[in-house]
Amino acid sequence: MKSLSILALAAASSIIEGHYIFNRLIVNGKSMGGEYAYTRKNSNSYNPAFTADVVNSNDMRCNKGAKPGSTKTYTIEAGDKIGFKLFNNEFIEHPGPGFVYMSKSPDSTPVSSYDGSGDWFKLWESGVCKGSPGQDGNWCLWQKDRIEITIPPNIPPGEYLVRVEHIGLHEAEKGKAQFYIECYELKINGAGGGTPGPLVKIPGIYKADDPGIRYNKWAANPPPYVMPGPKVWDLS
Repeated sequence: MKSLSILALAAASSIIEGHYIFNRLIVNGKSMGGEYAYTRKNSNSYNPAFTADVVNSNDMRCNKGAKPGSTKTYTIEAGDKIGFKLFNNEFIEHPGPGFVYMSKSPDSTPVSSYDGSGDWFKLWESGVCKGSPGQDGNWCLWQKDRIEITIPPNIPPGEYLVRVEHIGLHEAEKGKAQFYIECYELKINGAGGGTPGPLVKIPGIYKADDPGIRYNKWAANPPPYVMPGPKVWDLS
């Protein structure tokens, strides 16, 4: 009985170790503040939200419990390289895609008060780098400790919610894709000139039965992975 208990605890520990959250801001290679310094703090810690929990909920914007007024806003320049690092030096150890969405706060509303109900666009995505989606190591973000992007030089200046997301697909075939989501508050300076799009609302970017959300990586011959959500902004 004791050995069974030890095995159960070990299994539980393994599951927990696979969980993570993006809560540290990196700007041009330097860490800015500590955990949640510029990240809206969610109420489910490093645990995921599942498909049924969030796909049709306002929690899809920034995760459970992540509300306006819970963090500070950091100022950057268009063209800066930005990183969103996992807490506690963890690594992404679930197969699945990653995304970065952005939503500009209305000019009359500081991002610290903005609820994310406006328009969003997809700036970046990452999927399979090689081979079959059924092999964990073939996903580009596998064993990475952050998501990194470059802020487009022509992005309209202003204050933004920046939504960082990784979707774990290891139980997606059961309707239990795991969503790891955080929102950062950034003020972006620059000349602008671009027109981000296509524009979408969140919730509304995914459906529970989208092929990229209810995906079976365990199939004998997994089908090519189809990225969920809108197309990435073409930077025009």
